[in-house]
Amino acid sequence: MSFSAWAMFVLFFLWSFLGMPIGHAMLASGIVYLLLTQQDIALVATQSLNGLYGSFVLLSVPLFIFAAEIMNAGGLTERMYGVANMLVGRFKGGLAHVNILASVIFSGMSGSALADAAGPGKLEVDAMVKAGYSPGFAAALSSTSAIIGPIIPPSIPMVLYGVVANTSIGYLFMGGVIPGLLLAGAQSAIVTVMARYKDFPVEPAPKLREAARTVFHAIPVLFLPVILLGGIYSGAVTPTEAAAVAAFCALLLAAFLYRSLSLKAFYRVLVDSSKATAIVAITIAGALVMNWVVAAEQIPEAMGQWMISLELSPVLFMFVVTVLFLILGAFLDTLLMLLIIIPILMPTVIALGIDPVHFGVVSVVNLMIGLVTPPMGELVFLIAGVSGIKVADITKELWPFLIVLIGLLFVLVYVPQITLWLPEMAGYKVQGNFMR
Repeated sequence: MSFSAWAMFVLFFLWSFLGMPIGHAMLASGIVYLLLTQQDIALVATQSLNGLYGSFVLLSVPLFIFAAEIMNAGGLTERMYGVANMLVGRFKGGLAHVNILASVIFSGMSGSALADAAGPGKLEVDAMVKAGYSPGFAAALSSTSAIIGPIIPPSIPMVLYGVVANTSIGYLFMGGVIPGLLLAGAQSAIVTVMARYKDFPVEPAPKLREAARTVFHAIPVLFLPVILLGGIYSGAVTPTEAAAVAAFCALLLAAFLYRSLSLKAFYRVLVDSSKATAIVAITIAGALVMNWVVAAEQIPEAMGQWMISLELSPVLFMFVVTVLFLILGAFLDTLLMLLIIIPILMPTVIALGIDPVHFGVVSVVNLMIGLVTPPMGELVFLIAGVSGIKVADITKELWPFLIVLIGLLFVLVYVPQITLWLPEMAGYKVQGNFMR
């Protein structure tokens, strides 16, 4: 790797550490590389614009963001929450189980952990605290349940992984279904155990007429994930087209059927969606420039040759990468790791016979765990911000969830059939023979 490349990476990490937004730090360090190598800095614009406007798949990202914002602003998430409360609220620790089930339902539309935490998350924390749960536990559970959103399809991180790793997004979505449900089941198991010795409250069982009314009013919302995922898996629509359908249907329900989205709220949705999309777009643009530098410097090839020279077995390689991602995920931005580190590792992944769909799903699960891992867990800070609960109080309650989630992560790593079973049923041909 040349001096110019080293300078680019050093400046990138320095500027990021000093608080510069990730996307801006990548763009600025890329410009420094071009100046040091005496190349035309117009390459920054060329690589960014060609990458952003040349990928139809990336269009799904702002559409999923828009759909999630409409669902939160238009009260659709409250209707999902009501159905979840009706189903499992009557059990010991009912609202905690409701928290998890609501995240599973919401995941079928949003594809974003941050959207889950900002929308249903705040509603769930307030309800749990009001019912008598400790604020720290309520916020910790809401943080960890929010990571289910990007694992059960649709998933914005899986879309980005599919773009940089040149992997089928449809099969990635299928691969995330069972791991996402297992994560939800593991969290429910923790709640069940804790409910026994912490004496969690029980919600009163709803009356039949009230339950019927709740389900009736929520039926259109509950059908949205069915329409979305059914369209993708049947081949009727692409993931990008499905994102457009999701946004359009959410808008129709909120604005016309339920009439819960005012013009003022819709304007706020447009502003918030635009801000979130701009952040993602600038980050992707910066990553495209840095990826161009990485390719020009032949870093993936050099990394692959170095890994091969170490004679790491696929099993050991997956262990090292999993631990590395767990550590880095606690400090680095998820988009950065998806857009920069994944492309560097992919040649080695393929050379070692590791299936890219399996590696992608495991990587996304790993990075989502990083969103709740101290000291920089982004979801923890987001929940603390919207709920007013101290980060220290949330962190104290996180550890049982983190330990179980990390244990389940290693199960997913070394039992690839959990991830690949559904894609194989749909006709996917597994690449490689890792652990098979």
